Amino acid sequence: MTSQWKYAAAGGLGGAALALILVVLVSAFGLLPMNGKSIHDYLLANPQVMVEMMAKLQAQDAADQLHEKQVAIDKVGTKAFLNPRVAFVTGPANAKTTVVEVFDYNCPYCRASIPAVQKFYQAHKNDTRFAFIEYPFKGPESVTASRAAIAVAHTQPSKYMAFHFLLMNEKFVTSDDIVYADAKKVGLDVDKLKADMNDSSVDLQIAAAHTLAQAAKIDSTPTFILNGKVREGTIDEKTLKAMTSPS
Repeated sequence: MTSQWKYAAAGGLGGAALALILVVLVSAFGLLPMNGKSIHDYLLANPQVMVEMMAKLQAQDAADQLHEKQVAIDKVGTKAFLNPRVAFVTGPANAKTTVVEVFDYNCPYCRASIPAVQKFYQAHKNDTRFAFIEYPFKGPESVTASRAAIAVAHTQPSKYMAFHFLLMNEKFVTSDDIVYADAKKVGLDVDKLKADMNDSSVDLQIAAAHTLAQAAKIDSTPTFILNGKVREGTIDEKTLKAMTSPS
């Protein structure tokens, strides 16, 4: 939807720009005085011009910010996101396709993306390198969920993906009760999990993820890095497939 809005805004600006050009041309032939008042009156009579121009400016600003993030990510390098000290990494080390997701368990856009991500993971877990980066920023519930997931990754990595998908598919905020209930569902010892969550390595990984995100100018979730190319916001199956296919 974001891309469609940008294209619509760009198309709208075409009409706005044409209208302003006509004002200039008419003024050049002396049919309209080219002064502040004439432009002011024209814009009052055609307020949609300003709306369209603002939409275009917003779209351009978003594109510029995305470009800045891509430059920052290129500078940091994809390997930084595939570091086990920052992410849960799975899949062949020599895979030609890489999928990185920076997420928060309580982010609605992350949850909206999970059907596509989960389906893609199941289909490509043996031929794609995945990195899931815990980036909790939506409150204490998010921090608890991420601490639990990181603890699982450190002590029982074979359970991480099942636990991750359970948490991401929750309909409500990931309270402590939900986190520990999901832990039981995947066969984890909850008492051991609680102890593991307090290990200093969990704090170090969360801190490392935030440091990396800052260096890469990542400030929202979900942020995907697909074969080195950044993609922000909800993703669907078609887009995920297109951005991971060989060019």
